[in-house]
Amino acid sequence: MALASRSFIEQLLHVSGSMHSFTTWHRDKRRGIQTIRGVTALKTKADIVAFVRQCVTDGGDLIKAKGDTGLNQSVNDGSSRLVRLGDLAYGVIEHSGEHYGQLVVYFRINGLTPPESRQQK
Repeated sequence: MALASRSFIEQLLHVSGSMHSFTTWHRDKRRGIQTIRGVTALKTKADIVAFVRQCVTDGGDLIKAKGDTGLNQSVNDGSSRLVRLGDLAYGVIEHSGEHYGQLVVYFRINGLTPPESRQQK
C-alpha cells in the first residue's frame, strides 16, 4: 500500500506548526498545537510565507531569550516527561532540517535550485 506524501505547502505548514507549538508551549505553558488549528486557513503564498517566517523568528527569539541557563532548565515536554529545554529546541531544529531535505527534492524535481545551493551574490 502506498502512503500519501505531503505537498510542498503541507511540508512547510507541518514543520512551521511544530516550531509554533514549541514556542507557544514554552511561552504560554499550554499545548501549542491547540493554537495552530487556524493554519489550514492559510491559503495564499504570502500568508504561508509570513507564517513560516514568523515561526522561525519566534523560535529564534525564544532560544535567545532563554540563553544558556534557560536552555539547561528541565521542562515538562507536554507528556509529563521532564527534559532539557535545549534538547527540545534541538529536536525542533533537527525536525526542520529533515523536512528541508524533503523540500530540496521538490525543488530539484521541478528544475529549481534550492535556496542553500544557489550562487551567492
